Amino acid sequence: MSDTVRVLIITGFGLNCEVETAAAFRAAGASPRQVHLNDLIANSDQLRDYQILAFIGGFSFGDHLGAGTVFANRLKHNIREELHQFIKDGKLVIGICNGFQTLTRLGLLPAIDGEYFVPRTALAPNDQGVFRDAWVTLGANPESPCIFTRGIDLLPLPVRHGEGKFVTSDKELLAALEERQLVALRYVDPETGQATQEYPYNPNGSENAIAGICDETGRVFGLMPHPEAYLSPYNHPHWQRQMINGVLPEEGLGQKIFRNAVAYAEKTLI
Repeated sequence: MSDTVRVLIITGFGLNCEVETAAAFRAAGASPRQVHLNDLIANSDQLRDYQILAFIGGFSFGDHLGAGTVFANRLKHNIREELHQFIKDGKLVIGICNGFQTLTRLGLLPAIDGEYFVPRTALAPNDQGVFRDAWVTLGANPESPCIFTRGIDLLPLPVRHGEGKFVTSDKELLAALEERQLVALRYVDPETGQATQEYPYNPNGSENAIAGICDETGRVFGLMPHPEAYLSPYNHPHWQRQMINGVLPEEGLGQKIFRNAVAYAEKTLI
């Protein structure tokens, strides 16, 4: 087996963040490969060769029938068992924006009590009824088991979505997410660092200001904002404010999420 962490990035049918996502994993020391959905379905055994699976942002199948719905159905009815085995093998899954929508539609999140492939949450249309393209500030939950958010406190990232409102009609499920610390990221007020329902800090009206969740293993993670869009300090609209003694950090803060994933895979899966 290769001593380099291998990442499979699913592409095709309206997805459009493969280049940035590959760059993020490559900068973290991994070996990413972009695989079209049709090719993955035709040769699902190839999943065994990877340690990380990435569901990227975009507009899969034009977001017809709801964001992530068609994409999730293609996966569920073709490679469900292979996806389940990937998770049971202790490997990592990340879903960003449309990828997060797909993971909820698949039921890979939140998968309370290990109940995968049962959708119990969704990303609904934003409260404002419009597509939102702006930077937000996220607060990470230090008690969360999430592998991807370890060591992160506040994290500015851009959002680019029209269906980003995290919702569930099951109040007991929402309570369980909170009690088990599965809410990994929240939208927060950039001044106070406190979770907020106030627009524009909460860009979509998500319940409990939820921006990202994980399953109970901490290895399956989904978030609406785009960490792959903040790999360089120059990506930030106020990049000059990040200078320390006139020197910029070497990389953008979004890179930390990918470094965490690769470091975990190197330690436990290689």
